[in-house]
Amino acid sequence: MMRRPSLKWLLVSRLVALQATMLAVVLLIAMATIWATGYLLDDYEGGSLDVLADATERDAAGELVLRATPDLVRLRAKTPELWFSIRDTLGQRLQEGNIPAAYLPAVAVLGQLSDARLSDQPELEGKPDAVIKWVESPAGRVQIFTGTHGQMSAQRFAKGISGGFISVILPVIVLMALATSLVTPLVVRRALAGLGRTVTQATHIEFDKRGAQLEVSGVPIEIRALVTAINDALRRLDAGYERHQHFLAQAAHELRTPIAILNARVSVLPASADKRDLLEDAARLTTLAGQLLDLQRLGQKHNDFLPVDLVAMAKQVLFELGPLALAAGYDVSFEPACDQVWVTGDQTSLERALTNLVQNAIDHGGRQGTITVRVGKGGFVEVCDEGNGIPLDEREQIFEPFNRVGADGRGAGLGLNLVREIMQLHGGSIAVVNTTSKGACLRMSFLGDGAARCDVRTS
Repeated sequence: MMRRPSLKWLLVSRLVALQATMLAVVLLIAMATIWATGYLLDDYEGGSLDVLADATERDAAGELVLRATPDLVRLRAKTPELWFSIRDTLGQRLQEGNIPAAYLPAVAVLGQLSDARLSDQPELEGKPDAVIKWVESPAGRVQIFTGTHGQMSAQRFAKGISGGFISVILPVIVLMALATSLVTPLVVRRALAGLGRTVTQATHIEFDKRGAQLEVSGVPIEIRALVTAINDALRRLDAGYERHQHFLAQAAHELRTPIAILNARVSVLPASADKRDLLEDAARLTTLAGQLLDLQRLGQKHNDFLPVDLVAMAKQVLFELGPLALAAGYDVSFEPACDQVWVTGDQTSLERALTNLVQNAIDHGGRQGTITVRVGKGGFVEVCDEGNGIPLDEREQIFEPFNRVGADGRGAGLGLNLVREIMQLHGGSIAVVNTTSKGACLRMSFLGDGAARCDVRTS
């Protein structure tokens, strides 16, 4: 895939191209203006001198001769009184026409002259009547003394323009290109500094952060409309998220009443396998409603954390779910490392997380063996069963929403995802750990130094 150039180098290249174009246009306009004024046609004093310089060459014997160039033929046709005297550095001369009597003395002292402009009326400004000048020709360096007849040719005019472009305009373009290449990136970087801050803000926006807006004040006006549109989109997303959260809470609240009625009616039924299955199904419905409410509470992120005793919390969860586990055919074991293990967190959320782990063990433990809840000194809680365990390739996927272990269809696939969300909110983690016994073992860990404190009561 072709790599797109950066904004600063696009600006540099286009500015250099613009500058070169503008300089070339200015040069052309200047030349056209000079041509339009008639100076090159009427006031140019080197017309005949240019033609003679191009036509001067040497014959086989090394003598100075004039080649009948088209320009020389036209000059002689337009100027019958053409006169000139040409000499080289060795003193060889080539002379033609009637030199005006006023300039005859100058012919005798040409060797003592370099360049000169001669006129019958020197007090008048303007084009002189004759010129003396050393020039380069096909015959070498020669001195030409002639009248100021003729005009500048279009070919010489174009040659002069190209020479001026190469000697003057091109170096200026190169210097301006270098200056632009050095200065423009600095100017662009400074002009887009506000945009850089806005990009940094955007990288820190999370899906669960409400009211996030990008800074507009430091953004260039050309990009401000885009940033404003993004802020409008963020506001619409916030409004949609609030509607979603409101619906979630309302649905969960509406479910709790019929579930409570269902539990009450099932509890008065005579003891049987059907009653046991109905109680388990009703418990799953209760858990699902609680999960929906917990998701809504997590979205609010009211993190007023207080000290929580993991041992007391685990006892409470087992007290509530122990009968359900026993009725499902499990033994229950509670193994605290200390009398109290203190962490900082939200009591309700952590109870819900542990409840989900125990409920998960009841649903997937194979209805045999022991469900063990351990509370460790380092600030962790483990829930282990003796079922078929969790395959290695599924140990990360089980924490994704709506992912169910096995094909029995139990649960909504929200429990373990909710546990992960709760632990992330507390700066901790949930993971499948390896144990020597069979089955699955999931650990809620509170990370960081000093995350937990283990107390042992003394009698």
